[in-house]
Amino acid sequence: MEKISRAIVKMRFIILIAAIALLIPSLGGYLATRVNYDILTYLPGEIETMQGQDILLDQFGTGAFSLYVVEGMEDKDVANLKSQIEEVEHVKKVLWYDSVMDLSVPMEMLPDDVYKTFKNGDATLMFIIFDDTTSADGTMDAIEEIRSISNEQCFLSGMSAIVVDTKNMAMAETPIYVGIAVLLATIVLSLTMDSFLIPIFFLLSIGMAIAYNMGSNVFLGEISFITQSLSAVLQLGVTLDYSIFLWHSYQEEQELNPDKKEAMAKAISATFQSVIGSSITTVAGFVALCFMSFTIGLDLGIVMAKGVVIGVISCVTILPSMILVFDKVIEKTKHRPLLKEFTKIPQLIAKRYYVFGLILLIFLPIALYGYSKTSVYYDLAQTLPDSLPSRQAAAALDENFDMNSAYVILYENGLSTSDTNQMITALKNVDGIDSVLGTDSLIGPAFPSSFIPDDLLDELESDEYKMMLISSEYTVASDEINAQIDEVNQVVKSYDPNAMVVGEAPCTKDLITITDTDFKVVSWVSIILVFVIIAVVLKSATLPFILVAVIEFAIYINMGIPGYTGTTIPFIASVVIGTIQLGSTVDYAILMTTRYCRERIEGQSKLDATTTALQTSMKSIIVSALSFFSATFGVGLTSSIDMIGSLCYLMARGALISMVVVILVLPSMYMLFDGIIIRTTYGMRGCIHHKDHSEHKHHNKEVHNIA
Repeated sequence: MEKISRAIVKMRFIILIAAIALLIPSLGGYLATRVNYDILTYLPGEIETMQGQDILLDQFGTGAFSLYVVEGMEDKDVANLKSQIEEVEHVKKVLWYDSVMDLSVPMEMLPDDVYKTFKNGDATLMFIIFDDTTSADGTMDAIEEIRSISNEQCFLSGMSAIVVDTKNMAMAETPIYVGIAVLLATIVLSLTMDSFLIPIFFLLSIGMAIAYNMGSNVFLGEISFITQSLSAVLQLGVTLDYSIFLWHSYQEEQELNPDKKEAMAKAISATFQSVIGSSITTVAGFVALCFMSFTIGLDLGIVMAKGVVIGVISCVTILPSMILVFDKVIEKTKHRPLLKEFTKIPQLIAKRYYVFGLILLIFLPIALYGYSKTSVYYDLAQTLPDSLPSRQAAAALDENFDMNSAYVILYENGLSTSDTNQMITALKNVDGIDSVLGTDSLIGPAFPSSFIPDDLLDELESDEYKMMLISSEYTVASDEINAQIDEVNQVVKSYDPNAMVVGEAPCTKDLITITDTDFKVVSWVSIILVFVIIAVVLKSATLPFILVAVIEFAIYINMGIPGYTGTTIPFIASVVIGTIQLGSTVDYAILMTTRYCRERIEGQSKLDATTTALQTSMKSIIVSALSFFSATFGVGLTSSIDMIGSLCYLMARGALISMVVVILVLPSMYMLFDGIIIRTTYGMRGCIHHKDHSEHKHHNKEVHNIA
């Protein structure tokens, strides 16, 4: 590594030029990477609801539909508006009264339940069918165009409309997220570093790493909007430590070597060796997300694991080059850091270790209870601002038609008339169903099949399947609609075993089941990966248990707080927060434990070793946690998308909680389990023969050389 380090120092100007040049293809890759704003598309392709989506697209030429409410408009004007909407590109069909009857025929000719579907007072309802999937670019463009030709009396609802609103908010707010993260990180670094200018170079080098990471996502084809919104602030938060460590190593080497180039070469080598262990645990946390069957975890996991690796490379190449090139300017901006080294507090914590051990025992059941009571939500639309067009449309739909959701039933085209009629009757009797709309539901004594236009039949029937629209008064992700979908499934499969229930509500129901399993899988995978890494790095059989237990305690506190405050968090938070908090903050514990082991091997008593470990690590842990906090907290406060805001707020709070728990609780673990630790850690068994001095009196340290 020393040869590589010297080569980096020697080629510093070339590295900086290359780093700047790489920003151009990175920008191209970033712009070419599609962003997916529909999280339901990340459900496993083999589940029935997703297979049904494929059938809709393949056999019916549609994958999305929206409900369009028009208030206070004459029928002829509604018909004109319908014609305009049908001209919009990617709109396949608009179903309304004039799709089945001429306007000269009174609407009352329709069956009562069908009439109520289309008309209520001065409000009328259209079903708009698109020729592409819910989150396809064509569908979203069509949504925007429909809105442009609509007036204030018109409301367009549905998942596609929600996706469009989410996209618009995310695109507008993502630059703000990054700006806030950079501003707060600059403030924290300015207070904790010894130069006003060095934080700028930290952020520039990390910013380049973020640009490379975002640009390289082009090889994935597309990423989710969650990944797009979070990856920059997360990468900043988890890789900022590496820059701080390089700077501190460089300063230490300068004291030993007046040649700054040589000092930097040694600092690069020391930094690389140190951050490898730290970065591996962080990468492991993100890799664990890849084991989710809900593949948004794979999306976030790959991007962030890649980002950490790129961040390490940037830290030992671009940042050293910047520091050396701008050395004179940096020297002129040096000042005394406001955050000084800690001496008395670590002594107090180490001596009163039993108090903090007792705190762990008291707070653990409290944290676990709160954690068990924390509730999550799955309907993302419910947390969006009420001012959004899609939210206003949902309110208009509920107010005028008592309808909160709609989904589709696909059933066999050759199903007998009697079975079909019985199935429709049974569906209409299911609690919460407002209407059942399809060609078979229209046919009756007052409305013979000859009345139905051929083009309507083509839209609602294929060679294998028929399509039926179900409208429900229940909201997506509620217990009521999930129970309703179960009952609907039982009904349709009793007549046609191959029938499918598809749409936003059924997909969300599957999402609930799948993510519940994913949470257990990801939690165990992350714990096992981090456990193994700690065991290898520290060469210990017991320290992995202690360190993982301490961070898991911090995670339970973080995730248990919403249970006491009554805050409902997004479902994705329950899956990913624990993994991210474990992977990114276990470094605090590893840093302190490494020093504790070294001090014990060198002959210090367990009290002295614990005190020294805390004294030398406390400032670094605080700076690291504050850096992570600064990168995420501002986003949590400002984001209008609750999923993004909640995730960042939980990560910010988790960093501080992990910091406090590691500083207060981990030292007590050293003191309580010292005997077990030295017996089960490679290279420490010799410590057992050292005589520990009194833990409550001043004493002289005795140093032994351990072979």
